[in-house]
Amino acid sequence: MGQRMEWSDLRVFLAIAREGTLGGAAQKLGQSQPTMGRRLKALELALGQTLFQRTGDGFVLTNEGHAVALHAEHMEEEALALQRQLDGHDRELGGTLRISSSDWFGANLLAPVFAEFVKSHPRIVVELLTSQTYFSLPRREADMVFRIQPFDDPEVISRRLMHIPYGVYLRSDIEPPKLGDGAGMPLITMDANFSGMPDAVWLKNVLPNAHVALRSNNRDVQARMCVCGAGLAVLPRPLGDTLTGVTRLEFDERPPGRDTFVGYHRDLRKLARLRSLLDLVIERLSN
Repeated sequence: MGQRMEWSDLRVFLAIAREGTLGGAAQKLGQSQPTMGRRLKALELALGQTLFQRTGDGFVLTNEGHAVALHAEHMEEEALALQRQLDGHDRELGGTLRISSSDWFGANLLAPVFAEFVKSHPRIVVELLTSQTYFSLPRREADMVFRIQPFDDPEVISRRLMHIPYGVYLRSDIEPPKLGDGAGMPLITMDANFSGMPDAVWLKNVLPNAHVALRSNNRDVQARMCVCGAGLAVLPRPLGDTLTGVTRLEFDERPPGRDTFVGYHRDLRKLARLRSLLDLVIERLSN
């Protein structure tokens, strides 16, 4: 061990181990790729061990790297637990709240509530991250998460927030498809990675002879395509019912809706600014 180990380099090491590349880790931590490479080299020199194998597919942990990862993760858990405990005793309505949700849910349902909230609490900064990625609450990647899957982490406090009905939409000047047929009707639906979503499966079953014209994993994009007349789309009603120039079609069988859940780490249950925001969200959106 030729030099002293810097504790901050273990955070760099964990990011590389989780992302598999210097570029991915740099983006995760908001640093440059050369900086990540230098910090990793410094850590390996300090420990006197090679922690990764450099392969064509990215960085793969060596046996020594796996051993370091176990200790580094324990250290990370303790540091995050300390930070959560300190945050949990913060009674001041100031600071930052990092929130994660899907694109359409954040833009159409959360944004108006958050705008109302920050007007009443000007010392609080709400950071809304809209993505299909699941952000980790235990790792402090987010303070509060909204998603369509229940939370199963024992450290997370969660509740069902609301049930969201879905509807079938088509531009008003387009002839609706015949029920049970759909021949010649272009469809706007989820991309291949999300083709198993209940609404996508329902649409295929109800209109078996229709054809897919456009795919997207973004509900707002699907809605815009529908408004432009590209085809028929199944959309969350809080989004679809606000569109201009489209008609919601009635089917004998309605498309399946989805539940939305909200969760936060149990160590933040006393965080005043989080509780205040959550109370407003529940008041405005819960059903």
